[in-house]
Amino acid sequence: MPLTAPQCRAARALLDWTQADLATAAAISPGTVRGFEAGRHALHRATAAAIRQALETAGIVFIEAGPDGGEGVRRAWAPSDPPGCPTAPPPL
Repeated sequence: MPLTAPQCRAARALLDWTQADLATAAAISPGTVRGFEAGRHALHRATAAAIRQALETAGIVFIEAGPDGGEGVRRAWAPSDPPGCPTAPPPL
């Protein structure tokens, strides 16, 4: 599934990342993120893969478009339960 500019912006919003934060995490230039999100240019395959990997490592899950709606993103876990943190047992 190709990465779209709206998915990229939405993923950054969920993580509270700036374009510079994403660029650092993906080891690309901030201008590349800015240009892609603004629709000024498409990404090279390797750059798109680097962005996707950075976002997935940070806990983003990409959702493909389907009969019930368009593409999107979500967190892999609730913000209050990041991976590695034990969760409280359910009330008795």
